[in-house]
Amino acid sequence: MAKRNLGIGRLLIAAYAVLALAATGRAGYELIAKFDQAPLPYALSAASALIYIVATVALARPGSAARKVAYVAVLIELTGVLVIGAASFIWPEFFAYGGKQVRTVWSYFGVAYGCVPLVLPILGLIWLGKSKQN
Repeated sequence: MAKRNLGIGRLLIAAYAVLALAATGRAGYELIAKFDQAPLPYALSAASALIYIVATVALARPGSAARKVAYVAVLIELTGVLVIGAASFIWPEFFAYGGKQVRTVWSYFGVAYGCVPLVLPILGLIWLGKSKQN
């Protein structure tokens, strides 16, 4: 039985924690200062922040319940990145305000974050599968 919070797992948890902090900071600012300008993108940023927080905590905790929560959170994350990423290309008008592009953490597949939001859930699912408890 491999411990999920050791070795590569620590790096993955740290990456999730950094993204959780970045997304939370971004969403907090957007919701307070600019929500009326582009409610959909800013609400999506807040949702991504919440999912990153849940994933971070669940990945760091031991036990099968935490593992299940982590798996669901990472699947939701991947789905969100793929759906919002595709939607931002297909319907860019939903991600604009005053003719300017408004990005979320997941829009354009997380390009504003170096595509880490696209790669991280894939790595998370691989790691959860490889560190599966017996």
